Amino acid sequence: LCRWGDGGWSDVVKRGKQEDHHFSDDLVEVLASRFEEWHTGEHPAWLTCVPSTRSGELVPDFAQRLADRLGIPFRAAVRKARDTARQMEMQNTHQQGANVRGAFEIVEDLWLPGSVLLVDDIVDSRWTFTVIVALLKLQGCEAVHPLALALNSPRMD
Repeated sequence: LCRWGDGGWSDVVKRGKQEDHHFSDDLVEVLASRFEEWHTGEHPAWLTCVPSTRSGELVPDFAQRLADRLGIPFRAAVRKARDTARQMEMQNTHQQGANVRGAFEIVEDLWLPGSVLLVDDIVDSRWTFTVIVALLKLQGCEAVHPLALALNSPRMD
C-alpha cells in the first residue's frame, strides 16, 4: 500500500502500529479496494497472515477484518515455530534468509485448499513472505498472494 515513512497512508499505518496498536477500518477498506483493483484473477479462497510474537493480535485482527471485507474466510494457519530477530536488524539478505528459515510452520487443521491471500503489516526483507509462501505451496495451496500495508526497506523498489 505504501512505503514506511513516506507520508499519506504510511502515517496511518505507523499510527496504527506504534500508537493505537490497532489498524483502522480505513486501512481495511483501502487495502481491500486496492487489492480488488490490482488482482484481476480469481479471488483467493481464503486469507491468512504472518504471525508475530511481538505485535500480539495486531495483524490477525486486521487480517480478519480484511477477510470479512473481501468476503472470504480467515484462518490463522501460519504459526511462529521459534523466535527470530527483527528482519530490519539483519545486515544482509543472507542473514535475513537464515533468520526466518525454519521459523514458521503451517497449522494443518486450519489451512484450506485453493489460493490464499497472505497478509502482513510491514515488510522489511521479503524473506518472511518467501518462506511462508513456500510452506503454503508445499502444504498444497494452489497460489499464494502476499500483500502488506507498508514496505520498509531502502534497498527495494
